[in-house]
Amino acid sequence: MSHHGIERVAVIGAGTMGHGIAQVCALAGHQTVLQDVDPGQLDRALARIGATLDKGVRLGKVAATNRDAAWKRLTGTAGLIEAVDGADLVIEAVPEVMELKRRVFHEVAEAVSDGVILASNTSSLSVTRIGAGLPSPGRFLGLHFFNPVHIMALVEVVRGDDTEAAVVDRGLAFVKGLRKEPIVVADSPGFASSRLGIVLGLEAIRMLEAGVASPVDIDKAMVLGYRHPMGPLRLTDLVGLDVRLGIARYLHDTLKSEAFRPPTLLERMVAEGRLGKKTGRGFYEWDTEP
Repeated sequence: MSHHGIERVAVIGAGTMGHGIAQVCALAGHQTVLQDVDPGQLDRALARIGATLDKGVRLGKVAATNRDAAWKRLTGTAGLIEAVDGADLVIEAVPEVMELKRRVFHEVAEAVSDGVILASNTSSLSVTRIGAGLPSPGRFLGLHFFNPVHIMALVEVVRGDDTEAAVVDRGLAFVKGLRKEPIVVADSPGFASSRLGIVLGLEAIRMLEAGVASPVDIDKAMVLGYRHPMGPLRLTDLVGLDVRLGIARYLHDTLKSEAFRPPTLLERMVAEGRLGKKTGRGFYEWDTEP
């Protein structure tokens, strides 16, 4: 048993974030189950994890023995109840819809004992509201990972109004065990990272609308001028314009700040289905891989 008592992890939702979280958990030594209701999504996620691990070995970042061990620790399933059986920690990474997240956790809570930690990977929704009404809401917290999970070092450990201090501590120890850097933030709209990052992204879109500079040059300004690993428009393409729009609307509604008002260009691109990398076109053209 590790010092934070988390051996077995269940990750619910095998999308962009879920598959990355499952990968780092398995690589760090946890028995990991990845669950998705869509078998096709699950297959794609496992294939992507395999490809990423292989690439890590090729680049000399992952030892082949570690890759093989991680792969053995990882299983996929379509059943939610089956996935959380015996888990010490359940991490939810389903789409950013409050009702969906609440429904998942109510199902999970009925299937696991009270000592199991429940965590949401939400990037902006209220952790307190997601966990409200759960049996023992004190064991509920946010663990907000960043995309791509295997590369990004930051994890926001979000303390809901009801989260017990001991659970925050176990969350911090777990994140450090993944060789990530945790920060603790209170449950406030957009936490620390989304709130700051979204403003940059939205302002970059407004600059594009106003013809200030090209997407490439706007991005270059932040990469070269501020040492960001990636410019705000390219990042928006990777995250998904629809995801960004949803978060912007939510923050605009809750924080009542004009900084978060969704730009017309963003609304229009989403309406046209130009969602970024996942559709092949956003602010940039992308080669979509299968």
